[in-house]
Amino acid sequence: MNKLTATKRSKTDKLATIRTNGMVPAVVYGARVENTMISVSSIDFTKILKVAGESSTIVLELQGDATKKEAVQNIDVLIHDMQVDPVKGFPIHVDFLAIDMNKEVEVTIPVEFTGAAPAEKNNLGVLVKVIHEVEVEALPKDLPHNVTVNVSTLVALDDQIHIKDIVLPKGVKMITDANEVVALITTIKEEVADSGPVDLASIEVEKRGKKEEDVA
Repeated sequence: MNKLTATKRSKTDKLATIRTNGMVPAVVYGARVENTMISVSSIDFTKILKVAGESSTIVLELQGDATKKEAVQNIDVLIHDMQVDPVKGFPIHVDFLAIDMNKEVEVTIPVEFTGAAPAEKNNLGVLVKVIHEVEVEALPKDLPHNVTVNVSTLVALDDQIHIKDIVLPKGVKMITDANEVVALITTIKEEVADSGPVDLASIEVEKRGKKEEDVA
């Protein structure tokens, strides 16, 4: 089970200070939960993100106010949205969506390609990966971390793998159009020989010479 400790924060807390202290500002909302501003450990969240991604359930252990003798609140959540630093790439804000474990949810999960395409190995064409994520529906407990697509079935030019060819775990329904292409083998593009820099001056001289010939 994926668990992540969270603490409440207030509107007066400065986001820069929270981040300096090794925390990530966040918010949790959704099923049976009031919109609550929280913060989570940057290190712990990074670890959870690698394991759970945005499709596996996380138990958010929201710490209560000790002065008010509030108990810890365990909330089942999914990572719904995340903002990252554009330069360093680490998370700077997270949205957690509280979910009902007894109700199906729709989520986007990544596609993981495995194997090697014989058509590409035999130089019959190049492998093109068209889709890198799909949308599925399932109970939270049945949500897969990803779906696997084995490209070893692509043996000839123009061979394709479609959404309908993906085998999903029991209890998981595909939302993405069944006829969409996931991967295919296409023709190898010929490389254009580099003829070097274009001499604009010579072109202009040639054009002038042509005009003069036409006049003559």
